[in-house]
Amino acid sequence: MTKHTNRRQFLQASAALGGAFLLGRNGAFASPHFPPSQSRLFLPESIHREVHPCVFTPLAPGQVKPTGWIRDWATDAANGITGHLDEHSATFQDAWKGFPFDAFGVNPDGTGWPLEQCSYWLDGAIRLGYALDDSALIAKASARLDYVVNGVLKGGETFIYWRPASIIEDSFNAWAHSHMGRALVAYYQGSRNPKVLAALTKVYRNFPIEDLSPTFYGTGGAVNLDAMSETFRMSGDPAILQNMLAYAARQSYRATADAWADGNLQVGHNVIFYEHVRTPAMLYPWTGNARDLSATVSALRWNDKNNMLPMGLSSGEEYQAGIGSTRNVETCNVAAGIWTNLWLARVTGQSGWLDRIEQIFFNAGPAPVSHDFKIMSYYQRPNRYNHNLPEEPANPGKGCYQFTEIGDPVLCCVGNINRVIPTYIMHMWMETRDGGIAATLHGPSRVKAMINGNVPVAIESNTRYPFEESIEFTVNPDHPVSFPLYLRIPEWAGEPEIFMNDSAYSANASQPGFRVIKREWRQGDRVRLILPMSIRIQRGYETPYPQIPYFRVGREISLVREMHNPWASVFFGPLLFSLPIPSVSPNEEIPGTQINYAIDVRSDKPTHAEAGIFKEAVFPWAHYEWICPGPLQLGINAQEVDWTPTELQPIPRTLVSGKRTRIVLVPYACTKFGISMFPRTS
Repeated sequence: MTKHTNRRQFLQASAALGGAFLLGRNGAFASPHFPPSQSRLFLPESIHREVHPCVFTPLAPGQVKPTGWIRDWATDAANGITGHLDEHSATFQDAWKGFPFDAFGVNPDGTGWPLEQCSYWLDGAIRLGYALDDSALIAKASARLDYVVNGVLKGGETFIYWRPASIIEDSFNAWAHSHMGRALVAYYQGSRNPKVLAALTKVYRNFPIEDLSPTFYGTGGAVNLDAMSETFRMSGDPAILQNMLAYAARQSYRATADAWADGNLQVGHNVIFYEHVRTPAMLYPWTGNARDLSATVSALRWNDKNNMLPMGLSSGEEYQAGIGSTRNVETCNVAAGIWTNLWLARVTGQSGWLDRIEQIFFNAGPAPVSHDFKIMSYYQRPNRYNHNLPEEPANPGKGCYQFTEIGDPVLCCVGNINRVIPTYIMHMWMETRDGGIAATLHGPSRVKAMINGNVPVAIESNTRYPFEESIEFTVNPDHPVSFPLYLRIPEWAGEPEIFMNDSAYSANASQPGFRVIKREWRQGDRVRLILPMSIRIQRGYETPYPQIPYFRVGREISLVREMHNPWASVFFGPLLFSLPIPSVSPNEEIPGTQINYAIDVRSDKPTHAEAGIFKEAVFPWAHYEWICPGPLQLGINAQEVDWTPTELQPIPRTLVSGKRTRIVLVPYACTKFGISMFPRTS
């Protein structure tokens, strides 16, 4: 497959291988309306349905502010790729302006690849702008989004406003349309500009939703349900809900959802998997059909079993590629994986989905981008080394391991990486159905929210998490007010400790995976949460690539039919650890580093004699960066074994033994070259 094939054709070829509410009578814009997340939304009798909201509801972009090291990293993104991507490619300079231009993958009418790729960037840029109060970044993103808003309000039938509605009969254009919808949702939530909601509502009231394919071979328009459901939540326009419910009643949709719920899934394109698989779960709050939720959960469990890698994401080259130490993860999946797990957390309230988001964010998030956020790569993998370099996948082709300003001429990943940081930031806190607020994703932050509809409350989260166990929350309401504060307890944390104003506190565990403190809060109230972190070992076996036609033109290892190589990975809290290989740059390792070690501990929870954590004396740094060795180092027992990795035998096929030693590991995200899936000793 050549790079001159457009993205839609590539995916098809791969498959072959394998409103009225907003406009008043005088035409003026009415005030925007958000149904309160704490209450039920009652619909007209014509629908005969009472809608129950999700367990958690996100706050608007900008209500949660990063502090500490996360703000440092977000600022680097704004000063790097996110703030300047339009300076490196016409795709990001000219897409969505409504005229033809010259770029890789563009069609003569200005549609094609750039619509998808630019939407990713705009969605991340506008969210990051609000998170940082970065007026220049907000202005840059909103100027481009205004092209779409004004185009729709001046007669455009879809977000591809310069073309007739038939343009979205092309599945790829419908897919790109959905990602612009997500960007516009963020733009409205951050700006509260009624024109933006008017455009969203106009498009989604009668939007022709494409059938949900049971396979993950090609892009499709069903993902518009993401922005569509948010538009309904923001507008309350019943026509949008009627549109969604009519879709959920289709026989074709029901057949796909039921097949997934029963565990009937096939290997496919991993980005398409992550984007499409959440569709039934997003419909569940409106349909009330438990099979919808089960469809998404079952599909994700199937993916975990067959393709999951230690950094929290399934392999994807670009198709799901089984489990292996040199299997790659496309950078698009960092953003897509976080977003899908986020929807499951919102719908169910279960903390395990949030645990997975932290695993992705703290490990897979920094890995494909330089510490200063100025260059990035298309792929990452658990074990990365240049000597005996693993073959590059056939797609997107040569150079896909290299860090550059755009990562690869196929620009989806450099667009999508901009979503990762702001998505995490804005969902660190979410509203709850009982009028409270939940600390859903941990890290240094500050949130401002309205409690009980009219009491402003600010909460500061002071921590170096995930590099330390302690998080201190300072609560400052404008005046005393009662509400529940939910604190997420990760599954790995064991028994947490909670202190209320320096006194030990026994909090209720009313929501699975959460402790809740319900009291009258006053200025300066402090809650200290200690999440005990311990070293733990994950064990598994490398598996063959799926034996599908797609991989017959890929890496040589993909043709190996039998593989059962034992591996082990090391975690501390949410952090995956790696044996670092020193490097000159993200593209060049320093040769000569010894890597032939196997992990040598007796159980999944090593004793203190077998493994231990020590901290860098210089932490906290004035400006934190994802550089080696990072703020934590981990010493662990190992054996020096006879092992030289090759393309066909990346780790030994059996348990091994050798000379006992001790090795020092660093967080996976702090080294661009390293080993994080080790051989296992006998």
